[in-house]
Amino acid sequence: MSGSWRAHGERAIYDSPWVWLGQVDVEPPGGDRYWHHVVRLRTAAVMALVDDEERVLMLWRHRFVPDRWGWELPGGLVDDGEEPAVAANRELAEETGYRAGQVEHLVSFQPMPGTVDAEHHVYVGGDPLRIGDPTDPAEAARVEWVPLATVPGLLAAGEIWSAASVAALPLLLMKR
Repeated sequence: MSGSWRAHGERAIYDSPWVWLGQVDVEPPGGDRYWHHVVRLRTAAVMALVDDEERVLMLWRHRFVPDRWGWELPGGLVDDGEEPAVAANRELAEETGYRAGQVEHLVSFQPMPGTVDAEHHVYVGGDPLRIGDPTDPAEAARVEWVPLATVPGLLAAGEIWSAASVAALPLLLMKR
């Protein structure tokens, strides 16, 4: 394809089951070859569970890297051999104590495609089923049903700021 970058090889700087940091020998179209830093993360899956009252189940949590609190959709990493939709429902159950009876793909995206390979799959769940308490209470300070009508204001106020939530919730609102 015209205009595609060409990769000639790569070298690892750091490698673990969760993250690969390395350099890739790249050649942009019409440009000179150089070593480009790349981060590869495992695939993530996220669930927007919506109830009959037009509320979405969200987590109020602190993220230590940016040292910031905010509302997020539940989600996490996809295990080896696991389907992303299954992972999204598993993470939903672990983090909230709910499962989705219906699961529909909403969107897949890469949050920082210039340097980070971190594919995210977002699903919309329906028919919420309470199965118990969250299995990891350290995941969030609060688990709450948030009215979908309040999402635009929460986004504007910066209370929803994580990539998956910012990508998914406006699209979910547009589709409803």
